[in-house]
Amino acid sequence: MSYLTEILSSRELLINLTRREIQGKYKRTIFGQLWSLVNPLAMMLVYTLVFAFILRVQPDPGDPSGIDVFAVWLLCGLLPWTFFSSVVTSGMGSLVGNVGLIQKVYFSRIVLPVSAAASIAFNWAFEMGVLLVVLLVCGAFVLPWIPALIVIMALLAVFAIGIALMLSIANVYFRDTQHLLAIVMQLWLYLTPVIYPISLLESQSDEIGGLWGSGVTLLDIYRLNPMERFTEVFRNVLYDNRWPEVGDVLYCVGAAAVSLAIGMFVFRRNEKKLAEAL
Repeated sequence: MSYLTEILSSRELLINLTRREIQGKYKRTIFGQLWSLVNPLAMMLVYTLVFAFILRVQPDPGDPSGIDVFAVWLLCGLLPWTFFSSVVTSGMGSLVGNVGLIQKVYFSRIVLPVSAAASIAFNWAFEMGVLLVVLLVCGAFVLPWIPALIVIMALLAVFAIGIALMLSIANVYFRDTQHLLAIVMQLWLYLTPVIYPISLLESQSDEIGGLWGSGVTLLDIYRLNPMERFTEVFRNVLYDNRWPEVGDVLYCVGAAAVSLAIGMFVFRRNEKKLAEAL
């Protein structure tokens, strides 16, 4: 609660930092906000070409929406992933990138990673709005699911901010963190069913059976990944137009709570020493 109070008391600084991030990102560009769509659309085109046309990967149609478009299915998982990846990466570098501000002015340092996340959330909301329009054109009945979508988006943001808080501290003391994170995020992407359906792994898991003579399967270990659950929940709401499994939602809530609690604990323990460490 003390951190929440500090953030509220520093809300003017938070708003100004967020505005600076948003305006600075597309300053002196012709297309401005539209550039936020370029990266996910480019990734969508590449992955659609490779997985849908070359490897012939075909996820199940939306149930009960009936949508059967690989590019749309891909975007429903890709946009949440790009948001998560961007928040973690930007939040990790927020302290090192604002050395002058930290060393000259006293304020609650947590505002920096939170403002980075807020600026990315602003752009992401624009991207998700475009996706909703695409889903409507494809025949999905998404409007009643917008409240559920907002809740899931908030949970994902909390989960990402928690990880960003931990990594921002690690990056202050070990600058290798930023280089290691790039590798980890690339591996994490391929360990999450963003660009391929989880049914591919389910079939392999069934063939292998229990690992090391136990009842634990490859799928059980795979589903420990919180981003797998977030991806599934987003696709249930957007692509399938149905309620996610209760267990998946509870897993997302737990992952967000644990991530934020650990992140705030680590950040609080090191916040007062940041000016000297930087």
